[in-house]
Amino acid sequence: MNPRVTEFRRLHEAGCFVLPNPWDIGSARLLVGLGFKAVATTSAGLAWSLGRRDNEISVELSLSHLRAIAAAVEVPVNADFEDGFARDPLGVAANVWAAVETGIAGVSIEDSTGDGATPLYDFTLAVERIKAARKAIDDSGTGVLLTGRSEGFISGRPDLAETLKRLLAYAEAGADCLYAPGVRAMSDISAIVSAVAPKPVNVLVSTDFTTVAELAEAGVRRISVGGALARAAWTGFLSAAREIATVGTFTTFARNIPVPEMNKLFGAARRHDQS
Repeated sequence: MNPRVTEFRRLHEAGCFVLPNPWDIGSARLLVGLGFKAVATTSAGLAWSLGRRDNEISVELSLSHLRAIAAAVEVPVNADFEDGFARDPLGVAANVWAAVETGIAGVSIEDSTGDGATPLYDFTLAVERIKAARKAIDDSGTGVLLTGRSEGFISGRPDLAETLKRLLAYAEAGADCLYAPGVRAMSDISAIVSAVAPKPVNVLVSTDFTTVAELAEAGVRRISVGGALARAAWTGFLSAAREIATVGTFTTFARNIPVPEMNKLFGAARRHDQS
């Protein structure tokens, strides 16, 4: 088994760790330089960097991105692989097989359809899709960690009972880690942790509704931030650009990190990557 897969699995065994989401090689290397033990891709961050909306990238672009990020850092990389870029289980299996060959240590599969009228895949089909991803990973012999995601809370179906039903089914179908993005109430988070125990739970933190310490106390094993870091970067960019466009001043630049510091950070990140 790839040492990064082994390490990623070890991180899920005890404690609580933050899995930040870079959107390109530079952000990935800086996060590793800050001491994060693993990183995860963000489909939204990737799409925005390409001038597209979230969920508008192809499987080919996603796979290319995974290869680039996995090759750029030495820590485990988890893949935000959307819905597997396929509806039917066979398609999910084929795409997951391609994904695990990119050097990633983990892969997440969602149950969202992108259709506002029926935002979640039918329950039975959703479970079969996780089973297909599990079989593809097992057949590949890579040991890549599989995360099953239920998207109800971010797709207009914030039903805790349905979310628990789906996460439990995904765990039974072979998901190693469970994830329901959009859940923020600590009571709901605790209910998820208890329901799927002893399997680890990932919680998305994209606003300041909690802390690492609070989530660790609740038994959460993994914390990711989705596209929030990418949004933070774009927020700074847009603030400066709008000032120039509308006022004609440049005061926002006074808060910028100096060029020598940026070069120093990337130099340290590069040395860390090569060590």
